[in-house]
Order: sequence, then structure tokens, then C-alpha cells
Amino acid sequence: MSTETAREGPETAVAAAEAALPAVTAPSDLGWTIVQMRAGERIVINEALIAAYQRASSPHSIRALKSDIEAFDAWCRRTNRISLPAAAETVADYLDARAGKGSKPASLGRYKASIAKIHQLLDLKDPTPAPLVKIRLAAVRREKGIAQKQARPLRFKGPVKDVERDKARGLNIRALLESCPDDLTGLRDRALLSAAYDSGLRASELVAVELEHLEEAIDPDARLLQIRRSKGDQEGEGATAYLSPRTVAAIAAWTEAAEIKAGPLFRRVQVRRYKARAAVRGRSIDSISGRETWDLRKTLSKPAVKARVEYDIGSVALHPGSIGPIFRSIIQRAFDLGALPDLTAEDLARLLKGISAHSTRIGLNQDLFASGEDLAGIMDALRWKSPRMPLAYNRNLAAEQGAAGRLMAKIG
Repeated sequence: MSTETAREGPETAVAAAEAALPAVTAPSDLGWTIVQMRAGERIVINEALIAAYQRASSPHSIRALKSDIEAFDAWCRRTNRISLPAAAETVADYLDARAGKGSKPASLGRYKASIAKIHQLLDLKDPTPAPLVKIRLAAVRREKGIAQKQARPLRFKGPVKDVERDKARGLNIRALLESCPDDLTGLRDRALLSAAYDSGLRASELVAVELEHLEEAIDPDARLLQIRRSKGDQEGEGATAYLSPRTVAAIAAWTEAAEIKAGPLFRRVQVRRYKARAAVRGRSIDSISGRETWDLRKTLSKPAVKARVEYDIGSVALHPGSIGPIFRSIIQRAFDLGALPDLTAEDLARLLKGISAHSTRIGLNQDLFASGEDLAGIMDALRWKSPRMPLAYNRNLAAEQGAAGRLMAKIG
């Protein structure tokens, strides 16, 4: 039987991304990473403190810390420097080197914080507050600016002014949801995208959603999503997000088709496609020549086999890194079906470069702003701890709807 295990169409990239990404596991021991660093003196590791820090931190935070200090230690070895304890000049030179290779000021700030954290955990003098480090980092920020490149927003109706009355246009979630097919992959994608927009969850939070986290709301067709833990809630205080009837219906269709009764809501979907096979008429024994491999099965007839598709639903949650590729696959599929008629192929290529798992969060943030919600309401809905990021995401909309924008609209 001839089979094709690779997906056809826009979901191919998603299948590869999901297959390549491992399941989320606990980070390896931080103490072992520290032991391997290049030390200039005898370092005493407080194992109890390291263990306590690992218990108090998220797996993502620990992986980021390990990655940062491993990169710092590798640079120190290449340049014949000492990484523990590091000198202020070493840290300043390292940040300069990373900036020279294209690292943004926000990334440099993270590297600096990781170096500081590892010194604090080892009760070593922290070199990062030194004036030399601060001045060199300030020079990089002055040269490159501190503005971060944002993910492209995915708004429900696209780039519209009036979210209630304007028709959907451009790249919009409504068209993407309508273009998702009714096979298992399409049902999963529709539920995933709809829930991501309603809740504004980050990728790591989205894949952590389980069926048991959904609770009844006042509206019998809606649900409340209990968010057990988030990036801004490391202590697990919890939060609640609203899921619209649209999303609830999409989740119900997906879980029923995938026979998900409990556990992770969003899972891998592996597709196996089998080609059609024509009927084969059995041959007589006399027709099998001596030059062929003798096999009595050649005398048997084989019935025709229709083409078919089989699905395999994973038992664990999607990896956070697969959310962005899934979103891009949904967009490509919608474009191929003609669901985004006012976009050209060039528009699509440009837009796809900016799409990430964060796009739905930014899109909801902007739609809330466009609908007239105040900053406090937006921060509460998206669980922001600081007004800095929601204001940054709404900067472009604020310019259009601000005093100058209103004046230009009047004078034409």
C-alpha cells in the first residue's frame, strides 16, 4: 500500500514544526550548569538555595537563565575571560559583543539580568551595577533605540476604525475562522485561534489550557476560562478570561470530534493520507516467467482501494513554539481559498513575516482600544501588570485617533 505521511497544503509546515518540537519538560538541574562555568576562584554552591530558586521559578525562566549563562560562559572561554565571578569590564565587553552581532537593547537587558542573577544565587559580588556596565549599555540604547519590533496584530475585523459597524477587511480573524475546514485539523485550528483571540493568552498559557479549566458563565452559551498561572503570575494566584459563544461552539466541535474528555485542550493532529489503489487482476501461474521472482501472491486478485485520510490525536498539549506556525498556516490556507480578497500575494508574504503567537493578544488589545475601552479595562482584560506594553501596542491606533488624526480627517 502506498502512503503519504506528509501533509499537503499549508499544514505541512505546521506538521514539521509540531514534530520537531519536544513536549514541555522540567528543566535540567541549574546547579550542573553552574559547575561547568569557568571560575577564577573556588565557588561554593548553596544547593538548597538553587533548588529553592528552581521551585519558585517557571520552567521557561530557568531555561532562559541557563541559556543566557551558557552563552556568556562560552564567550568568556573564547576570549580567555573569567565568568565567575565576572569583572565589570568582562560584562560590558560581552554586552558590546552581543550588540555588535545584532542583539537588541531588550535582549541585552535580559543577558545583564541573567548574569546578575547567577552572581546573586552564588553570593558573589554582582558586576552589573558598575558604572562601566551601565554607561556602555546606555550607549547601545542611544545608538539603537529601545523600541521593540512588535508582532503584527490579528484583529477580529482587521484594520478597521469602528469595530462594531465597519465591515471586515484585510487580514482579519473572522475570515480566518470561516475558512477553517471541518476536518480534525481545521476544527482544532478554529478552536485554537478563537480561544487565543478571546482570552489574549500567551502561547505558553494557551497550550496549558485543559478542559477542566472551563466553567459555566452567566450566559449559558459562553464559558469562563480559569487561568491557573501566567507570565505575570508566577505564584499561581490565578485569573479568569471570558470565552464567547463563538469560541465555546468551536471548542465543543473540536473536543467531540477528537473525543477529548479531559486533559490538554489543544493537541497535535497527525494526518496520514492513503492514495487510491486500482483493482489488480490475478495472473495465471503459466504467465509467471522464470525471469521473475516466484510468488504465488501474484495469482491473487486485489480489490480497488479508495483514497482515505486517517488522523492521530496526541495525548499531550501542543508545544508553545507550534502556535505561531499554526497561525501562519491558517492565514495561508484562508488566502489560498480566496477568503482574503483584498490582499495580494506580496501583501500576504509581508504580513506573514510579522505573525507570531503574540498576534492575537496584540489584536485583542487594539480592538479593545478601538472600541473605546479605557486603559484600566484593557489592563484588567489582558492581565497586564504595567501600562507600558498595552500603551506601546496601541501607539499606532492612538496616533490615528488622536487630536492630529481627528483634525486631518476633518480638513481632508
